[in-house]
Amino acid sequence: MDVTTGYAQLGDDRIAYQVIGEGPVDVVLTVGWWGSFDVEWEDAAIRSFYQQMASYSRVIRFDRRGTGASDSIPLDALPPWESLAEEIECVMDAVGSERAAIVTAGGAGPAGMLFAATRPDRVRALVLYQTTARYLEDDDYKIGYSEQAREDYERRFREGWGTGEVIDLLFPSRAGDDRFRSWYSKVQRSISSPRAIQKYMEAESATDARDLLSAVKVPTLVIHRTENEFYPPEWGRYLASHIDGALLVEHPGGDVAPYWDKPELFLNTFEEFLTGTRREAPKNRQLATILFTDIVDSTRTAEALGDRRWRALIDLHDDTARALVADYAGHFVKTTGDGIVATFDGPGRAIRGATELHYELSKADLRIRIGIHTGEIEVRGSEIGGIAVHLAARIMAEAGAGEILVSRTVRDLVVGSDIAFQDRGNHALRGIEGDWQLFSVIPPGGATKPQENS
Repeated sequence: MDVTTGYAQLGDDRIAYQVIGEGPVDVVLTVGWWGSFDVEWEDAAIRSFYQQMASYSRVIRFDRRGTGASDSIPLDALPPWESLAEEIECVMDAVGSERAAIVTAGGAGPAGMLFAATRPDRVRALVLYQTTARYLEDDDYKIGYSEQAREDYERRFREGWGTGEVIDLLFPSRAGDDRFRSWYSKVQRSISSPRAIQKYMEAESATDARDLLSAVKVPTLVIHRTENEFYPPEWGRYLASHIDGALLVEHPGGDVAPYWDKPELFLNTFEEFLTGTRREAPKNRQLATILFTDIVDSTRTAEALGDRRWRALIDLHDDTARALVADYAGHFVKTTGDGIVATFDGPGRAIRGATELHYELSKADLRIRIGIHTGEIEVRGSEIGGIAVHLAARIMAEAGAGEILVSRTVRDLVVGSDIAFQDRGNHALRGIEGDWQLFSVIPPGGATKPQENS
């Protein structure tokens, strides 16, 4: 599936956007201050979420000015929340979208309401996910934060931003996952600094879009979780009751984002609202990064060492591989006699695990070749299948001794990371139609020319 990145120009500022899929329906999605799409794309669940949306639409998402890959802005002169509506229109113009379904979440909700109310000719539908018209309580709005609650939340984010300390508040379904905590801390740091986040939260606290609700006349869907304290369900019910004809759908769970806790609930609800139909995704298919390894010159080495020493070497290989797959949160599928098959939820983890596997086995003078590809696989009990699995195996067969060879898909998914590659050109892979561009992972310390296949 095609994924492109570009910049839209708004005055002197550039807004980074990402386009996934080709349509026919345009969907513009923004989470306001809380996103950084380059780093978020590392996560397999996020990629799968947007790829499923893009199977029937063209998904357009962007980093708001001051966050992620977009231009920075001075903290003492933050644009008002209404300016996000201008950013939505600017990005739509940049990608040639005349009319779109607008999906806003978190602090972006009020801007989505403003855009729908003032530019209804450009809005096919409005989806408000885990958002609100107002944060603070008022005489006629008792469901908002108290001043003490606001101060407590802002303090927690100021002190815990970028360290994983607010994961339990944002994503309780992943609170016990140390790897996720570490990764999402990186996401937060890529969004903005702790001091900037404090400024953004202060600006959000001043938001009051209640007067807009009666002016929203486009088809509107409000989706809200029932168990999140940061965006309590009463906020979603208020929106739905004050927007004429709005549909309210409440989902169980406490995450503020839909990616990790029962994402199919959001995906099914949204698709049915937008298209009038719902497709049940095959339960035995999933996106994964597949890794194949193979011991170089295994037959010749076995003959030279003899059965006992060869068996000991194979045991060392298998034990080391199993341990490293587990260390990098992968799934060990099987051994192949003189290699392994494993899957990972992200290509970055697969590459780093493969690099360490090369290093550890080299201590025993054991040379391996590795092939890696990311694609949709079929899960058949303990086995995996599908064209993506065959591709990974064929890529491995093209690798030289001591080389990690990956597909262009893998290379593209880790763009922006510290992983470096050398272009190995186009290859015709046995049994696979077309030419495939392959890349060799450059190990720490610089490129080394792989030895010829043996």
